[in-house]
Amino acid sequence: MLEAVSCGLCQSQDVELWHTDNRGRIAKREFYRCNQCQLIFVPPEFRLSAEEERDVYQLHQNDPNDPGYRKFLSRTFESMQALLAPGAEGLDFGSGPGPTLSLMFKEAGFSCQDYDIFYAHHPELLATQYDFITATEVFEHLGDPAQVLKQLLACLKPGGLLAIMTQRPQGKDAFSRWRYPMDPTHISFFSAETFDWIRNHWQLNELYRGKDVVILQRN
Repeated sequence: MLEAVSCGLCQSQDVELWHTDNRGRIAKREFYRCNQCQLIFVPPEFRLSAEEERDVYQLHQNDPNDPGYRKFLSRTFESMQALLAPGAEGLDFGSGPGPTLSLMFKEAGFSCQDYDIFYAHHPELLATQYDFITATEVFEHLGDPAQVLKQLLACLKPGGLLAIMTQRPQGKDAFSRWRYPMDPTHISFFSAETFDWIRNHWQLNELYRGKDVVILQRN
């Protein structure tokens, strides 16, 4: 089985079984780590179907008027806003059932569209270019992050900014106790080293790195 497993980011088959979980809904789920880009990922046979995935998202309560949710998103919003020129035009990729980040940008005087494969599936929005793109709590859900990264970078104007917000794994012992993988829709985990690989592979500039937010710039 190991020979058939490949990384969804760098496509390498130089991967190792990293962890087998025994908790709750993810009992017996296997997690692999890529020895090239350090991505930790769940192989396809342990993933939910698209229908099962959407059922989980239906349980999310993302209210644009919830101060707590806005505070959560502010880690991306404030870091990105500080780097934007007045009137910048953006896209919130993976905006979810209660689009909020785009509203925060609009309130600050920017233009921002919403795209979500389940809730705002407007493919035409992926056929234009933007000054900035945000993806908050999206990348942990991706089975093919390389394809999505290529798509998003193509949607950026030269010099455009991509903000990725996702929690980072800290080591094998910590991973076995971490709550983040217990969400069955979370299948890809990006370490600091993984973001280094992304930056180098696509020749991007890194403008900001916080606890769970990275902002990359297209050349």
